[in-house]
Amino acid sequence: MLEAVPNVSEGRDGSVIAAVEATFAEGGATVLDVHSDVDHHRSVYTLVATDAELVDALVAGIARAVELVDLRLHEGVHPRVGVADVVPLVPLEPGDMPRAAVAAREVAGRLGAELGLPVFLYGEVGGGRRPAFFRRGGLEELARRVAAGELVPDEGPRGIDPRSGAALVGARKPLVAYNLELETGDIEVARAIAAAVRESSGGLPGLQAIGLLLPSSGRAQVSMNVIDVDAAPLHEVVLRVRAEARERGVEVRSGELVGLVPERVVRAAEAAGVELPGIDESKVLEAVLRSRLAG
Repeated sequence: MLEAVPNVSEGRDGSVIAAVEATFAEGGATVLDVHSDVDHHRSVYTLVATDAELVDALVAGIARAVELVDLRLHEGVHPRVGVADVVPLVPLEPGDMPRAAVAAREVAGRLGAELGLPVFLYGEVGGGRRPAFFRRGGLEELARRVAAGELVPDEGPRGIDPRSGAALVGARKPLVAYNLELETGDIEVARAIAAAVRESSGGLPGLQAIGLLLPSSGRAQVSMNVIDVDAAPLHEVVLRVRAEARERGVEVRSGELVGLVPERVVRAAEAAGVELPGIDESKVLEAVLRSRLAG
Protein backbone atom coordinates (compact mmCIF):
# COMPACT_ATOMS: atom_id res chain seq x y z
CA MET A 1 0.00 0.00 0.00
CA LEU A 2 0.90 3.65 -0.46
CA GLU A 3 -0.32 6.78 1.27
CA ALA A 4 -1.52 9.98 -0.37
CA VAL A 5 -2.32 13.29 1.31
CA PRO A 6 -4.17 15.45 -1.25
CA ASN A 7 -4.85 19.05 -0.17
CA VAL A 8 -8.07 20.47 -1.61
CA SER A 9 -8.81 24.20 -1.51
CA GLU A 10 -12.12 23.95 0.34
CA GLY A 11 -12.40 24.07 4.11
CA ARG A 12 -15.82 25.62 4.78
CA ASP A 13 -18.55 23.91 2.78
CA GLY A 14 -19.22 20.62 4.51
CA SER A 15 -21.19 19.19 1.60
CA VAL A 16 -18.28 19.72 -0.80
CA ILE A 17 -15.75 18.30 1.66
CA ALA A 18 -17.92 15.21 2.18
CA ALA A 19 -18.55 14.75 -1.54
CA VAL A 20 -14.83 14.75 -2.30
CA GLU A 21 -14.18 12.31 0.57
CA ALA A 22 -16.89 9.97 -0.71
CA THR A 23 -15.42 10.05 -4.22
CA PHE A 24 -11.94 9.19 -2.94
CA ALA A 25 -13.48 6.22 -1.10
CA GLU A 26 -15.62 5.12 -4.05
CA GLY A 27 -12.50 5.24 -6.20
CA GLY A 28 -10.91 2.55 -4.04
CA ALA A 29 -9.00 4.36 -1.29
CA THR A 30 -9.39 3.97 2.45
CA VAL A 31 -9.85 7.41 3.99
CA LEU A 32 -7.95 7.51 7.29
CA ASP A 33 -8.47 11.17 8.13
CA VAL A 34 -10.01 14.40 6.89
CA HIS A 35 -8.78 17.67 8.36
CA SER A 36 -10.62 20.83 7.37
CA ASP A 37 -9.78 24.38 8.42
CA VAL A 38 -12.01 27.39 7.81
CA ASP A 39 -9.19 29.93 8.11
CA HIS A 40 -6.75 28.09 5.86
CA HIS A 41 -9.80 27.21 3.70
CA ARG A 42 -8.46 23.81 2.75
CA SER A 43 -9.07 20.16 3.54
CA VAL A 44 -6.34 17.57 3.86
CA TYR A 45 -7.35 13.97 3.14
CA THR A 46 -5.18 11.06 4.29
CA LEU A 47 -5.69 8.07 2.00
CA VAL A 48 -4.18 4.59 1.67
CA ALA A 49 -4.63 1.97 -1.03
CA THR A 50 -2.73 -0.29 -3.36
CA ASP A 51 -0.81 1.59 -6.03
CA ALA A 52 -3.36 1.24 -8.84
CA GLU A 53 -6.35 1.85 -6.60
CA LEU A 54 -4.74 4.96 -5.13
CA VAL A 55 -4.08 6.43 -8.57
CA ASP A 56 -7.69 5.81 -9.61
CA ALA A 57 -9.06 7.24 -6.37
CA LEU A 58 -6.93 10.38 -6.59
CA VAL A 59 -7.98 11.11 -10.16
CA ALA A 60 -11.65 10.56 -9.33
CA GLY A 61 -11.60 12.64 -6.15
CA ILE A 62 -9.69 15.50 -7.75
CA ALA A 63 -12.12 15.50 -10.68
CA ARG A 64 -14.95 15.89 -8.18
CA ALA A 65 -13.14 18.72 -6.39
CA VAL A 66 -12.49 20.55 -9.66
CA GLU A 67 -16.18 20.21 -10.50
CA LEU A 68 -17.32 21.67 -7.17
CA VAL A 69 -14.70 24.29 -6.23
CA ASP A 70 -14.15 27.65 -7.94
CA LEU A 71 -10.83 29.25 -7.00
CA ARG A 72 -12.09 32.62 -8.18
CA LEU A 73 -14.35 32.64 -5.11
CA HIS A 74 -11.69 31.31 -2.76
CA GLU A 75 -10.12 33.30 0.07
CA GLY A 76 -7.95 31.70 2.74
CA VAL A 77 -4.83 32.47 4.71
CA HIS A 78 -2.91 29.46 3.39
CA PRO A 79 -1.01 29.86 0.09
CA ARG A 80 -2.45 27.81 -2.79
CA VAL A 81 -2.26 27.60 -6.58
CA GLY A 82 -4.99 25.10 -7.37
CA VAL A 83 -8.17 23.35 -6.35
CA ALA A 84 -5.98 20.26 -5.97
CA ASP A 85 -3.20 22.33 -4.49
CA VAL A 86 -0.74 19.59 -3.58
CA VAL A 87 -1.05 15.86 -4.19
CA PRO A 88 1.80 14.03 -2.47
CA LEU A 89 2.30 10.26 -2.75
CA VAL A 90 4.06 8.91 0.33
CA PRO A 91 5.70 5.51 0.93
CA LEU A 92 4.61 3.75 4.11
CA GLU A 93 7.95 1.94 4.09
CA PRO A 94 11.25 3.71 3.21
CA GLY A 95 12.05 1.24 0.44
CA ASP A 96 8.80 2.00 -1.37
CA MET A 97 9.78 5.46 -2.61
CA PRO A 98 10.31 4.17 -6.19
CA ARG A 99 6.72 2.90 -6.19
CA ALA A 100 5.46 6.24 -4.87
CA ALA A 101 7.35 8.01 -7.65
CA VAL A 102 5.83 5.80 -10.34
CA ALA A 103 2.34 6.37 -8.94
CA ALA A 104 2.91 10.12 -8.71
CA ARG A 105 3.92 10.31 -12.36
CA GLU A 106 0.84 8.30 -13.34
CA VAL A 107 -1.44 10.60 -11.34
CA ALA A 108 0.19 13.65 -12.91
CA GLY A 109 -0.22 12.27 -16.42
CA ARG A 110 -3.88 11.46 -15.92
CA LEU A 111 -4.69 14.80 -14.29
CA GLY A 112 -3.19 16.52 -17.31
CA ALA A 113 -4.74 14.27 -19.95
CA GLU A 114 -8.15 13.54 -18.42
CA LEU A 115 -8.89 16.70 -16.43
CA GLY A 116 -6.93 19.25 -18.45
CA LEU A 117 -5.03 20.47 -15.39
CA PRO A 118 -1.53 21.90 -15.76
CA VAL A 119 0.60 19.76 -13.42
CA PHE A 120 3.95 20.56 -11.88
CA LEU A 121 6.04 17.80 -10.30
CA TYR A 122 7.85 18.28 -7.01
CA GLY A 123 9.82 16.29 -4.47
CA GLU A 124 11.39 13.03 -5.58
CA VAL A 125 9.85 13.34 -9.06
CA GLY A 126 10.46 17.08 -9.43
CA GLY A 127 14.17 17.50 -8.94
CA GLY A 128 13.75 18.11 -5.22
CA ARG A 129 11.69 21.27 -5.68
CA ARG A 130 9.12 22.00 -2.99
CA PRO A 131 5.59 23.39 -3.33
CA ALA A 132 6.76 26.81 -2.12
CA PHE A 133 8.77 27.14 -5.34
CA PHE A 134 5.52 27.19 -7.32
CA ARG A 135 3.32 28.97 -4.76
CA ARG A 136 5.40 32.11 -4.32
CA GLY A 137 3.32 35.07 -5.42
CA GLY A 138 0.18 32.94 -5.64
CA LEU A 139 -1.79 31.71 -8.63
CA GLU A 140 -1.52 34.95 -10.59
CA GLU A 141 2.27 34.90 -10.35
CA LEU A 142 2.38 31.22 -11.34
CA ALA A 143 0.24 32.01 -14.39
CA ARG A 144 2.57 34.86 -15.29
CA ARG A 145 5.65 32.64 -15.00
CA VAL A 146 4.03 30.05 -17.26
CA ALA A 147 2.90 32.65 -19.81
CA ALA A 148 6.42 34.12 -19.85
CA GLY A 149 7.97 30.70 -20.44
CA GLU A 150 9.79 30.72 -17.12
CA LEU A 151 7.97 27.53 -16.11
CA VAL A 152 6.51 24.77 -18.26
CA PRO A 153 3.99 22.33 -16.78
CA ASP A 154 5.21 18.74 -16.67
CA GLU A 155 1.78 17.52 -17.76
CA GLY A 156 -1.36 19.09 -19.17
CA PRO A 157 -1.94 22.41 -20.91
CA ARG A 158 0.39 25.39 -20.71
CA GLY A 159 -2.43 27.78 -19.87
CA ILE A 160 -3.85 28.02 -16.34
CA ASP A 161 -7.61 28.29 -15.82
CA PRO A 162 -8.22 30.66 -12.87
CA ARG A 163 -11.20 28.54 -11.82
CA SER A 164 -9.23 25.35 -11.20
CA GLY A 165 -5.61 26.52 -11.16
CA ALA A 166 -2.75 24.05 -11.30
CA ALA A 167 -1.94 20.83 -9.44
CA LEU A 168 1.34 20.15 -7.67
CA VAL A 169 1.98 16.39 -7.68
CA GLY A 170 4.92 14.85 -5.88
CA ALA A 171 6.46 11.88 -4.14
CA ARG A 172 7.97 12.62 -0.75
CA LYS A 173 8.90 11.17 2.60
CA PRO A 174 6.41 11.43 5.49
CA LEU A 175 6.19 14.93 6.97
CA VAL A 176 4.30 16.51 9.84
CA ALA A 177 2.05 19.51 9.19
CA TYR A 178 1.62 21.25 12.53
CA ASN A 179 0.39 24.66 13.64
CA LEU A 180 0.87 26.48 16.93
CA GLU A 181 -1.55 29.26 17.82
CA LEU A 182 -0.21 32.14 19.89
CA GLU A 183 -1.77 34.20 22.67
CA THR A 184 -1.57 37.31 20.51
CA GLY A 185 -3.21 38.84 17.48
CA ASP A 186 0.05 40.35 16.26
CA ILE A 187 0.94 38.65 12.98
CA GLU A 188 4.40 40.22 13.04
CA VAL A 189 5.21 38.21 16.17
CA ALA A 190 4.20 35.00 14.39
CA ARG A 191 6.26 35.96 11.35
CA ALA A 192 9.29 36.71 13.50
CA ILE A 193 9.01 33.37 15.27
CA ALA A 194 8.58 31.55 11.96
CA ALA A 195 11.68 33.25 10.59
CA ALA A 196 13.65 32.31 13.70
CA VAL A 197 12.80 28.61 13.60
CA ARG A 198 12.69 27.70 9.89
CA GLU A 199 15.62 26.22 8.03
CA SER A 200 15.72 28.85 5.28
CA SER A 201 16.42 31.56 7.86
CA GLY A 202 19.07 29.60 9.73
CA GLY A 203 16.75 27.78 12.12
CA LEU A 204 16.04 24.08 12.51
CA PRO A 205 17.00 21.85 9.57
CA GLY A 206 14.08 20.29 7.78
CA LEU A 207 11.55 22.84 9.06
CA GLN A 208 9.37 25.19 7.01
CA ALA A 209 7.35 27.86 8.80
CA ILE A 210 5.23 30.93 8.09
CA GLY A 211 3.29 33.34 10.29
CA LEU A 212 -0.45 33.75 9.68
CA LEU A 213 -3.39 35.63 11.22
CA LEU A 214 -6.52 33.53 11.81
CA PRO A 215 -9.66 35.60 11.12
CA SER A 216 -11.94 33.29 13.12
CA SER A 217 -10.06 33.78 16.40
CA GLY A 218 -8.11 36.97 15.74
CA ARG A 219 -4.95 35.19 16.89
CA ALA A 220 -1.64 34.70 15.16
CA GLN A 221 -0.39 31.26 14.19
CA VAL A 222 2.95 29.71 13.34
CA SER A 223 2.12 27.27 10.54
CA MET A 224 4.79 24.63 9.94
CA ASN A 225 5.80 21.65 7.85
CA VAL A 226 8.38 19.38 9.42
CA ILE A 227 9.74 17.88 6.23
CA ASP A 228 12.52 15.93 7.98
CA VAL A 229 11.22 14.48 11.25
CA ASP A 230 14.66 13.11 12.14
CA ALA A 231 16.58 16.35 11.62
CA ALA A 232 13.85 18.37 13.37
CA PRO A 233 12.03 16.18 15.92
CA LEU A 234 8.59 17.64 16.54
CA HIS A 235 9.10 18.00 20.28
CA GLU A 236 12.22 20.08 19.64
CA VAL A 237 10.22 22.24 17.24
CA VAL A 238 7.61 22.83 19.94
CA LEU A 239 10.27 23.75 22.52
CA ARG A 240 11.93 26.14 20.08
CA VAL A 241 8.68 27.90 19.16
CA ARG A 242 7.75 28.24 22.85
CA ALA A 243 11.15 29.73 23.61
CA GLU A 244 10.98 32.19 20.71
CA ALA A 245 7.44 33.19 21.72
CA ARG A 246 8.43 33.83 25.32
CA GLU A 247 11.33 35.97 24.19
CA ARG A 248 8.70 38.15 22.57
CA GLY A 249 6.43 38.15 25.62
CA VAL A 250 3.76 35.74 24.38
CA GLU A 251 2.75 32.14 25.06
CA VAL A 252 1.67 29.27 22.82
CA ARG A 253 -2.08 28.84 23.24
CA SER A 254 -2.76 25.57 21.40
CA GLY A 255 -1.56 23.14 18.77
CA GLU A 256 -3.20 21.76 15.65
CA LEU A 257 -2.05 18.69 13.74
CA VAL A 258 -3.03 18.61 10.08
CA GLY A 259 -3.58 14.99 9.12
CA LEU A 260 -1.82 12.18 10.96
CA VAL A 261 1.60 11.80 12.56
CA PRO A 262 4.08 8.88 12.41
CA GLU A 263 4.15 6.90 15.64
CA ARG A 264 7.89 7.37 16.18
CA VAL A 265 7.40 11.14 16.35
CA VAL A 266 4.98 10.79 19.26
CA ARG A 267 7.12 8.21 21.05
CA ALA A 268 10.20 10.45 20.77
CA ALA A 269 8.27 13.30 22.38
CA GLU A 270 7.10 11.02 25.18
CA ALA A 271 10.67 9.87 25.81
CA ALA A 272 11.78 13.51 25.99
CA GLY A 273 8.93 14.40 28.34
CA VAL A 274 7.53 17.05 25.98
CA GLU A 275 3.81 17.53 25.42
CA LEU A 276 2.65 17.93 21.83
CA PRO A 277 -0.46 20.15 22.06
CA GLY A 278 -3.34 18.90 19.95
CA ILE A 279 -1.90 15.42 19.36
CA ASP A 280 -3.13 12.20 20.93
CA GLU A 281 -3.26 8.51 20.01
CA SER A 282 -6.22 9.09 17.68
CA LYS A 283 -3.84 11.03 15.41
CA VAL A 284 -1.11 8.37 15.15
CA LEU A 285 -0.89 7.10 11.57
CA GLU A 286 -0.01 3.49 12.34
CA ALA A 287 -2.73 3.17 15.02
CA VAL A 288 -5.42 4.58 12.73
CA LEU A 289 -4.23 2.40 9.85
CA ARG A 290 -4.33 -0.77 11.97
CA SER A 291 -7.80 0.09 13.26
CA ARG A 292 -9.29 0.87 9.86
CA LEU A 293 -7.83 -2.18 8.13
CA ALA A 294 -8.89 -4.46 10.98
CA GLY A 295 -12.40 -3.05 10.96
